[in-house]
This record gives sequence, C-alpha cells and structure tokens, in this order.
Amino acid sequence: MTTHWRAAIRWLTPGMRVKRWILGALLSMGFVAAALLYLLGTDLVRLMYRLLPDAGAARFGLATAAAGLGVFGFFFSLFRLMRSVAGGVAPHSRTRASAMIYRTRRLDRGPRVVAIGGGTGLSTLLRGLKEVTSNLSAVVTVMDDGGSSGRLREEIDVLPPGDVRNCLLALADDETRLSDFLQHRFVAPEELAGHSLGNLLIAGLEQATGGFDRAIEAMSHFLNVRGRVLPATLCRTNLVATMEDGTRVTGETRLAADPRRIVKLELTTSPVPPYEVVLEAIAEADLILLGPGSLFTSLIPNLLVDGIAEALEEAPAEKLLISNLMTQPGETQGFTLVDHLRTLRDYIDLRRFDSVLINASEADRRLLEGYIDEDAQPVADDLGEPNEFGLVAHRADLIGVAPWAGKQTIKHDPKKLAKALSLVSETLRSRRERGSTL
Repeated sequence: MTTHWRAAIRWLTPGMRVKRWILGALLSMGFVAAALLYLLGTDLVRLMYRLLPDAGAARFGLATAAAGLGVFGFFFSLFRLMRSVAGGVAPHSRTRASAMIYRTRRLDRGPRVVAIGGGTGLSTLLRGLKEVTSNLSAVVTVMDDGGSSGRLREEIDVLPPGDVRNCLLALADDETRLSDFLQHRFVAPEELAGHSLGNLLIAGLEQATGGFDRAIEAMSHFLNVRGRVLPATLCRTNLVATMEDGTRVTGETRLAADPRRIVKLELTTSPVPPYEVVLEAIAEADLILLGPGSLFTSLIPNLLVDGIAEALEEAPAEKLLISNLMTQPGETQGFTLVDHLRTLRDYIDLRRFDSVLINASEADRRLLEGYIDEDAQPVADDLGEPNEFGLVAHRADLIGVAPWAGKQTIKHDPKKLAKALSLVSETLRSRRERGSTL
C-alpha cells in the first residue's frame, strides 16, 4: 500500500467528521453521472459496449480497474486538497493534516477544565492538559510583585504579566519555538535590563487595548493557544501576611523570603472583585483542579478574591486537589501534606472537594541533595483514609525533571499528571453514576 493511499485512509478515522462529506460528495457525483446519461441517451451506452470488450472476464476486469482507479483518485485528491488547506492554515507545522484535524476535533470535545494556581506549577499542569482538551481555563493569581513583573507594576502601573506569560506559553500550539523568544531577558541599560520580552509585550498590549484581559486575549490569538488564561481579578492589590509573632508583611516577594511562619494571609484592598469570566468558567466546568503551586503565593491568593472560594464550593463539577512535590523554604518549610491541607482549609471548605492526587514515587537522590541544601524536602504523605477533610486519596508516579534558573529541578511531569488526572476523573465519574442509580 502506498504512502498516499495510507494517508487517505486516515481520513476515515472515527471522530474526523469527514466521512459524511465524503459520502455526500460520492452521492452528488452519482447524480451528475445519472444526469449525463439521461441527457446523452442510450446511444453513448451502446457506443461504449461496441468499443469495449463485452466478454465476461475482460468486462469485469476492466470495470474493476476503472472503479479502483476512480476510488484511488478520489481519496488521493481529497488528501492533497486537505493537505493544501492545512498548509495554508499552519504553514510551518510538520504535523500531518489528518492528525492535525483529528487532534483538533478530539480536543474540542474534551471536558471543560478549570485549573487554579500560579507560578511554574500551573504552567506544568497546563502542558499536560492541553493534550487532553482545548476547553481549558487557567485562573492565574495577579499579586506578583517581584522581578520583571514587580518592576512593571511600579513603573507603568500594569498588572503583573509573569505568570500569565508562562501559562500562555504552556498552552501555545508551538511552545518550543516561541518560548525561546518570549522568555528572552533583555541585556540592556538599567531601564530594560532583566525584563522578559513576553512581559513587555503583554504590558504594551494592556496599554494598546485598554485592559489586561483584552491584552491576554490578543496574546492568546498571536500564540494560537489551546484554551484561555484568566486573571483571578483585574484589581490592583497585594498580599499581606500576618506572621507568627504578629508582624504584618506586605508583598509576595517579602513574605516568600521571610523565614517566619505565616499565620494569616489577606489582601491590601477590599473589596477585590473577581474577573466575572472566572466565575462563569467555574460554574460551567466539568472538572476543577486546585494546585500544584506555592501554597501562600500561588494557591491561596486566588481564594482571597471575593467570590472565588464560594464559587468553587458551590460548583457541581468534580473537584480535585493536586499535592505539591516539595516544601518551600520560608513558606512551607517542614510542612507535611496534612499541614498543607489544614492551611488551605482556613480559606476554602475542602469537604466540597472530591479527592487529592498525591505523588507516590521518589525523586533522584542527587537532585534531592541540592534541595536539602536549600532547606527544602519532599512533602511527606501523612494523609490517611478516612481523614478529617473527607478527601479520597489517589496516588501515582508524578515525578519529572525540568530545567529552571540554569539547573535541573524536580517538577511534576506534565504527561504523567494528565494521565493520572484522567484516571482519577473517570473513577469519580463512575462513582457518581453508581451513586445516582442506588
């Protein structure tokens, strides 16, 4: 079988939604053929019988060859047509047109997922989920006040674009090629030094479009993202933490660097209205994910925005927590899994969640040695069943390795995470269906 013939056969894969149009084209050509025969009358048919062999074997062989040539020509032409169309839509893509369209069809029918967090944890999660569904809504915290994002907040009064940039790149159709450009840090005079190209582009788009949400929409269009990135709020606010000695520390960067235990987290302004699209996405979701991400600077800040915690508690979707892999110096040093959950419980009712996904494998010891030097360690799994949170624990191998700040770091593996989430979601769905029939 030739390469072109196999490629044409792929268009018959279930889910492509082109078989109906192939059948329609064949029926239409049949009507055309019938109309020609009707117009030309029986003389043409008699002429064909006189010119062509009328013996049984020769007649059958010639008819079979003509039909085979016609079918091959039809599918070959269809394949070339669709490849030309796909080449015009995505001229630089190396993916076969049939695979590209099948993937798009499959992803469009995927579950509606809302992922809540920030930092590298959320972007890692999105890399895996975008291969399962394109109906993704990533809710991102906008309280960052450090690095390039913090400088842009102070200098031109824009919302911090750093976490948004990372999530947009994670959802981009061609992340590898674009990441090198948009993550580039300027080597320039003081005003530009250290800024990432992506941050400056989002900040510029916010001024050009008149809104941070519209800037994200424009950037999403440029990057051809699968899903959407939503800021938790469009309000300019900061984190303020009450430490164990009663001192109040303002600003994400300062509280993350403070070695004292955080007792309570708040926002500097009140009220802090949510971005309305976020509440709509939560209400319509099939699956809601909280984590992974820094407990005090990525997860809880989203829950402090007015109405978001309540919307999560009331949402009918399946709700899962994703446990962090490592503790963080200063923020969660010495925290076990139960410590993380008890802290989260102060800001949202965890009994409204269904389960928690926990890593069950060990990281490379050589990598762990570097973390121990920084007073970080794997989050100890001390959650039993039943537990005080009413959560069902699901454990799987979620360990991965990724470069960060010039070194290899322990991260969730996007593919392992997406696979585990799919299995957990199927389990929850089957339990609900069995429960509804009792």
